[in-house]
Amino acid sequence: MTAEFTFAGFREMITALLARGYEIKRFAEAEIARQHLILRHDIDQCLNAASRLAEIEADEGWRASYFVLMRSEMYNPFSRAGLRALEKISACGHEIGLHLDAALYGDDLTMLADAAERECAVLETITGRNVSMISLHRPTPNLMPCDQNLAGRRNTYESRYFNEIGYCSDSRGGWHHGPPWEHAAVAEGRALQLLTHAIWWDSNSSESPHDRLQRLVGERNQVVHSELVANNAVYRRGDQ
Repeated sequence: MTAEFTFAGFREMITALLARGYEIKRFAEAEIARQHLILRHDIDQCLNAASRLAEIEADEGWRASYFVLMRSEMYNPFSRAGLRALEKISACGHEIGLHLDAALYGDDLTMLADAAERECAVLETITGRNVSMISLHRPTPNLMPCDQNLAGRRNTYESRYFNEIGYCSDSRGGWHHGPPWEHAAVAEGRALQLLTHAIWWDSNSSESPHDRLQRLVGERNQVVHSELVANNAVYRRGDQ
Protein backbone atom coordinates (compact mmCIF):
# COMPACT_ATOMS: atom_id res chain seq x y z
CA MET A 1 0.00 0.00 0.00
CA THR A 2 1.20 3.53 -0.79
CA ALA A 3 -1.66 5.57 0.69
CA GLU A 4 -1.28 9.31 0.01
CA PHE A 5 -1.73 11.89 2.73
CA THR A 6 -5.16 12.79 1.39
CA PHE A 7 -8.70 12.12 2.59
CA ALA A 8 -8.96 9.34 0.01
CA GLY A 9 -5.65 7.93 1.23
CA PHE A 10 -6.88 8.02 4.83
CA ARG A 11 -9.99 6.05 3.88
CA GLU A 12 -7.87 3.57 1.94
CA MET A 13 -5.49 3.04 4.87
CA ILE A 14 -8.19 2.46 7.50
CA THR A 15 -10.27 0.31 5.14
CA ALA A 16 -7.23 -1.86 4.43
CA LEU A 17 -6.59 -2.38 8.15
CA LEU A 18 -10.22 -3.32 8.68
CA ALA A 19 -9.99 -5.76 5.78
CA ARG A 20 -7.15 -7.48 7.66
CA GLY A 21 -9.50 -8.16 10.53
CA TYR A 22 -9.09 -5.04 12.65
CA GLU A 23 -11.98 -3.53 14.62
CA ILE A 24 -12.05 0.11 15.67
CA LYS A 25 -12.19 0.47 19.44
CA ARG A 26 -11.94 3.26 22.00
CA PHE A 27 -9.00 3.32 24.40
CA ALA A 28 -11.04 1.82 27.23
CA GLU A 29 -12.19 -1.06 25.02
CA ALA A 30 -8.91 -2.07 23.36
CA GLU A 31 -7.42 -5.47 24.22
CA ILE A 32 -3.71 -5.98 23.65
CA ALA A 33 -3.84 -9.43 22.06
CA ARG A 34 -6.73 -8.72 19.70
CA GLN A 35 -6.91 -6.88 16.37
CA HIS A 36 -8.22 -3.70 17.88
CA LEU A 37 -7.49 -0.37 16.19
CA ILE A 38 -7.51 2.86 18.20
CA LEU A 39 -7.94 5.96 16.03
CA ARG A 40 -6.35 8.89 17.85
CA HIS A 41 -6.12 12.45 16.57
CA ASP A 42 -4.06 15.09 18.39
CA ILE A 43 -5.23 18.56 17.32
CA ASP A 44 -1.98 20.49 17.28
CA GLN A 45 -2.69 23.25 14.76
CA CYS A 46 -6.24 23.49 13.46
CA LEU A 47 -9.70 22.62 14.81
CA ASN A 48 -11.31 23.08 11.39
CA ALA A 49 -9.04 20.47 9.82
CA ALA A 50 -9.94 18.08 12.62
CA SER A 51 -13.67 18.64 12.12
CA ARG A 52 -13.35 17.84 8.41
CA LEU A 53 -11.64 14.55 9.17
CA ALA A 54 -14.21 13.81 11.87
CA GLU A 55 -17.00 14.05 9.27
CA ILE A 56 -15.18 11.69 6.91
CA GLU A 57 -14.78 9.11 9.67
CA ALA A 58 -18.42 9.46 10.69
CA ASP A 59 -19.52 8.89 7.09
CA GLU A 60 -17.68 5.56 7.24
CA GLY A 61 -19.14 4.69 10.63
CA TRP A 62 -15.76 5.00 12.36
CA ARG A 63 -15.40 6.46 15.84
CA ALA A 64 -12.17 8.12 16.93
CA SER A 65 -10.70 10.08 19.84
CA TYR A 66 -9.83 13.76 19.32
CA PHE A 67 -7.54 15.57 21.78
CA VAL A 68 -7.84 19.35 22.18
CA LEU A 69 -5.16 21.82 23.30
CA MET A 70 -6.45 24.34 25.82
CA ARG A 71 -3.24 26.42 25.93
CA SER A 72 -2.25 27.11 22.37
CA GLU A 73 -1.47 30.11 20.19
CA MET A 74 -2.70 28.15 17.15
CA TYR A 75 -6.44 28.08 17.85
CA ASN A 76 -9.03 29.07 20.44
CA PRO A 77 -11.53 26.41 21.62
CA PHE A 78 -13.67 29.22 23.14
CA SER A 79 -14.04 31.17 19.89
CA ARG A 80 -17.20 30.94 17.81
CA ALA A 81 -15.40 28.95 15.11
CA GLY A 82 -13.66 26.79 17.70
CA LEU A 83 -16.91 25.92 19.45
CA ARG A 84 -18.56 25.06 16.12
CA ALA A 85 -15.70 22.72 15.25
CA LEU A 86 -15.88 20.96 18.62
CA GLU A 87 -19.65 20.64 18.36
CA LYS A 88 -19.24 19.07 14.93
CA ILE A 89 -16.64 16.57 16.17
CA SER A 90 -18.87 15.66 19.09
CA ALA A 91 -21.99 15.37 16.91
CA CYS A 92 -20.11 12.90 14.71
CA GLY A 93 -19.92 10.56 17.70
CA HIS A 94 -16.23 10.94 18.46
CA GLU A 95 -14.63 11.10 21.90
CA ILE A 96 -13.10 14.44 22.92
CA GLY A 97 -10.14 14.37 25.27
CA LEU A 98 -7.55 16.82 26.56
CA HIS A 99 -4.26 17.39 24.71
CA LEU A 100 -2.17 18.52 27.67
CA ASP A 101 0.93 20.52 26.75
CA ALA A 102 3.45 18.79 29.01
CA ALA A 103 6.24 21.14 27.92
CA LEU A 104 4.57 23.93 29.91
CA TYR A 105 4.84 21.99 33.15
CA GLY A 106 8.12 20.04 32.96
CA ASP A 107 8.60 16.59 34.49
CA ASP A 108 6.86 17.44 37.76
CA LEU A 109 3.97 14.94 37.84
CA THR A 110 2.20 16.80 40.64
CA MET A 111 2.24 20.00 38.61
CA LEU A 112 1.15 18.07 35.52
CA ALA A 113 -1.75 16.44 37.37
CA ASP A 114 -2.89 19.81 38.77
CA ALA A 115 -2.83 21.29 35.27
CA ALA A 116 -4.77 18.30 33.93
CA GLU A 117 -7.47 18.86 36.54
CA ARG A 118 -7.84 22.53 35.64
CA GLU A 119 -7.76 22.05 31.89
CA CYS A 120 -10.13 19.07 31.89
CA ALA A 121 -12.63 21.13 33.88
CA VAL A 122 -12.49 23.90 31.28
CA LEU A 123 -12.83 21.49 28.36
CA GLU A 124 -15.77 19.76 30.02
CA THR A 125 -17.43 23.16 30.45
CA ILE A 126 -16.99 23.88 26.73
CA THR A 127 -18.21 20.51 25.44
CA GLY A 128 -20.67 19.52 28.16
CA ARG A 129 -19.08 16.06 28.15
CA ASN A 130 -16.84 14.26 30.61
CA VAL A 131 -13.17 13.99 29.68
CA SER A 132 -11.84 10.50 30.41
CA MET A 133 -8.62 10.44 28.36
CA ILE A 134 -5.58 12.71 28.16
CA SER A 135 -2.92 12.87 25.46
CA LEU A 136 0.37 14.58 26.24
CA HIS A 137 1.66 17.23 23.84
CA ARG A 138 5.45 17.65 23.61
CA PRO A 139 6.21 15.19 26.45
CA THR A 140 9.82 14.89 27.57
CA PRO A 141 11.52 11.47 27.29
CA ASN A 142 11.04 11.08 31.05
CA LEU A 143 7.26 11.06 30.52
CA MET A 144 7.25 8.33 27.88
CA PRO A 145 5.76 6.09 29.09
CA CYS A 146 3.70 7.89 31.71
CA ASP A 147 1.96 5.36 33.93
CA GLN A 148 0.50 7.77 36.46
CA ASN A 149 -3.16 8.69 36.23
CA LEU A 150 -3.51 12.43 35.69
CA ALA A 151 -6.39 13.97 37.61
CA GLY A 152 -7.96 10.50 37.83
CA ARG A 153 -7.83 10.02 34.06
CA ARG A 154 -6.02 7.58 31.78
CA ASN A 155 -3.47 8.86 29.28
CA THR A 156 -2.40 7.73 25.83
CA TYR A 157 1.27 7.32 26.85
CA GLU A 158 0.68 4.67 29.48
CA SER A 159 2.79 1.56 28.93
CA ARG A 160 -0.37 -0.31 27.96
CA TYR A 161 -1.09 2.01 25.03
CA PHE A 162 2.44 3.07 24.12
CA ASN A 163 4.41 -0.17 24.48
CA GLU A 164 2.15 -3.19 24.93
CA ILE A 165 -0.27 -2.05 22.24
CA GLY A 166 1.45 -1.14 18.98
CA TYR A 167 1.99 2.58 18.41
CA CYS A 168 2.33 4.36 15.06
CA SER A 169 2.30 8.10 14.31
CA ASP A 170 2.32 10.40 11.26
CA SER A 171 4.41 13.01 13.10
CA ARG A 172 5.81 15.79 10.89
CA GLY A 173 3.62 14.63 8.03
CA GLY A 174 5.22 11.27 7.30
CA TRP A 175 5.66 7.70 8.49
CA HIS A 176 9.19 8.29 9.76
CA HIS A 177 9.19 5.07 11.81
CA GLY A 178 7.34 3.01 9.22
CA PRO A 179 3.70 3.01 8.05
CA PRO A 180 0.98 1.30 10.09
CA TRP A 181 0.40 -1.51 7.61
CA GLU A 182 4.04 -2.58 8.10
CA HIS A 183 3.97 -2.34 11.90
CA ALA A 184 4.97 -5.43 13.88
CA ALA A 185 1.65 -5.33 15.74
CA VAL A 186 -0.23 -5.69 12.46
CA ALA A 187 1.95 -8.58 11.35
CA GLU A 188 1.37 -10.28 14.71
CA GLY A 189 -2.38 -9.54 14.88
CA ARG A 190 -2.10 -7.34 17.99
CA ALA A 191 -3.83 -4.10 18.88
CA LEU A 192 -2.57 -0.86 17.32
CA GLN A 193 -2.85 2.77 18.43
CA LEU A 194 -2.76 4.89 15.26
CA LEU A 195 -2.01 8.56 15.91
CA THR A 196 -2.71 10.95 13.05
CA HIS A 197 -2.84 14.74 12.87
CA ALA A 198 -5.62 16.13 10.70
CA ILE A 199 -3.47 18.96 9.35
CA TRP A 200 -1.46 16.49 7.22
CA TRP A 201 -4.54 14.98 5.52
CA ASP A 202 -6.33 16.95 2.81
CA SER A 203 -7.83 16.68 -0.66
CA ASN A 204 -4.67 18.02 -2.35
CA SER A 205 -2.07 15.29 -2.93
CA SER A 206 0.56 17.64 -4.36
CA GLU A 207 1.18 19.66 -1.17
CA SER A 208 4.19 18.93 1.01
CA PRO A 209 3.84 19.09 4.81
CA HIS A 210 5.54 22.50 4.70
CA ASP A 211 3.12 23.72 2.02
CA ARG A 212 0.18 22.69 4.17
CA LEU A 213 1.51 24.66 7.11
CA GLN A 214 2.12 27.66 4.84
CA ARG A 215 -1.50 27.46 3.72
CA LEU A 216 -2.56 27.35 7.37
CA VAL A 217 -0.59 30.55 8.01
CA GLY A 218 -2.46 32.23 5.15
CA GLU A 219 -5.81 31.07 6.51
CA ARG A 220 -5.00 32.35 10.01
CA ASN A 221 -3.86 35.69 8.58
CA GLN A 222 -7.21 35.99 6.79
CA VAL A 223 -9.05 35.32 10.05
CA VAL A 224 -7.10 38.10 11.79
CA HIS A 225 -7.80 40.45 8.85
CA SER A 226 -11.53 39.68 8.89
CA GLU A 227 -11.77 40.17 12.66
CA LEU A 228 -10.01 43.53 12.44
CA VAL A 229 -12.29 44.68 9.62
CA ALA A 230 -15.35 43.65 11.63
CA ASN A 231 -14.27 45.09 14.97
CA ASN A 232 -11.75 47.90 14.51
CA ALA A 233 -12.61 51.18 12.79
CA VAL A 234 -8.97 52.30 12.74
CA TYR A 235 -8.04 49.25 10.68
CA ARG A 236 -11.05 49.67 8.37
CA ARG A 237 -10.18 53.33 7.65
CA GLY A 238 -6.50 52.68 7.33
CA ASP A 239 -5.71 55.47 9.80
CA GLN A 240 -2.03 56.32 10.24
